[in-house]
Amino acid sequence: MFSKTRASTDSQAHKWGGTSLATLLTSWYTAAVFLVVAGATGSFYLGLADNLRRISEQSLLDELDVCRALVHERGGDSHALHEEVEIDSAVRRYQKFYVRVLDPNGAALSTTPGMDRDLSSARMQQAAANHAGIFWIDSPGGAPYRAIVATVPREATRNEAWTLQVAVDLTQEQEVLGRQRIWVWTVLAAALIFCPAVGVAIARRGTRPLREVAETASHVSSSTLNERIRAEGYPVEIRVLAAAFNAMLERLEESFARLSRFSADIAHELRTPVNNIRGEAEVALARTRTPEEYAEALGSVLEESVRLSELIESLLFLARSESPGDHLHRTREDIGRILAGIRDYYEATATEMGVTLTASAGEGILAVVDRALLQRALGNLVSNALAHCSPGNGIWLSAQRQDARIRIEIRDTGSGIPAETLPRVFDRFYRADPARSRDSGGAGLGLPIVRQIVLLHGGDVQIASEPGHGTTVAVLLPLAVGEIAEGKGLT
Repeated sequence: MFSKTRASTDSQAHKWGGTSLATLLTSWYTAAVFLVVAGATGSFYLGLADNLRRISEQSLLDELDVCRALVHERGGDSHALHEEVEIDSAVRRYQKFYVRVLDPNGAALSTTPGMDRDLSSARMQQAAANHAGIFWIDSPGGAPYRAIVATVPREATRNEAWTLQVAVDLTQEQEVLGRQRIWVWTVLAAALIFCPAVGVAIARRGTRPLREVAETASHVSSSTLNERIRAEGYPVEIRVLAAAFNAMLERLEESFARLSRFSADIAHELRTPVNNIRGEAEVALARTRTPEEYAEALGSVLEESVRLSELIESLLFLARSESPGDHLHRTREDIGRILAGIRDYYEATATEMGVTLTASAGEGILAVVDRALLQRALGNLVSNALAHCSPGNGIWLSAQRQDARIRIEIRDTGSGIPAETLPRVFDRFYRADPARSRDSGGAGLGLPIVRQIVLLHGGDVQIASEPGHGTTVAVLLPLAVGEIAEGKGLT
């Protein structure tokens, strides 16, 4: 899980590439607004062009219908056609029409003045042959026209058909579209200049809370972990960030305080055996002594050295157990056999102290555990119970299934633990009875090691005590039935 999270973080960091957030926001805003403006102006231009095309085509068809009616009723009356075109041109100021009537032999019977100059009959017929319906045609001078060619039967004889060539000048339409294009490009150019400026202002204003948070965070050090970021008045997203940062500061402050206490406790615990060793050596060397006195001094030094070695080994174990790279060497174990082995190991000591030590467990209570670590944890609990028992007391070890877990109990009838100190018994170097612990050589690491071992197994540890009546410690371990059944991860 840790590696996946780290890989995801690295991927995101590579994605952003160290780019400024203000630059990204400005770029995104500029691109978004420019696309919207370009889409709006482009749509408006295309809509205008389409409407002008439809209007000119409809006007062209209307003019064709009128001219067809005139030809059908009056034949090649050029005066009537000319009059119709002039009237329509006067009505439609921005549309100039041209009409030509051809007899069945292709001779022009009537032509609007100026049409022969720009649109000859042959060019119109050739263009009509390549297009069906309305088509686009340019004059030799480059003037654009929209035109249509149609045949009309004469009223007098249905066997003869005359040809109508009708065209409308698009110069005015193209000028309108040209002005529109200039307007579109002007708007787009203005957007390219205006949008980044607005984007920069918005980005700076939007990222100002981040800069304020960063400035506050820059003043936080190991000696000022009590400082917090005030999230009032910030946007919701920044308040969430500030709250997460404050929670991190709280965890760091707690960790630093715990580390400081831990360091002080280590210095204190190491100083005692080192001073004892030094004192014994100085006393032994102060004057010439008998071999028996030297042997006694060396024995005392050895005793303190063993105590120091055990303390260092316990500290190293706690440090290694908190490393995410350490793994348990799990095997499938019978909990009843483990309890019986612990009973046999401590039975001689318990008998010497006048304490009864018994162990019991149901048949077939199996768990996937690290045998050595579990033995160490349970041994620490039994050793701690013996330290609080007097002659005539008893210690009971038991195990049973409890839902999907195994419950291992170490119960004694010793002196018990005061209620005010019970919540701290799993803290490192904490002693509920300092005088007794020092006499017995304890350093206050037995129960913290128990808790760490149980946590490594994915379990939990609980403790209950009543002064004068004894203490009960329960170790809850996952049953891991699936792993047992399939043999996964077992050695």
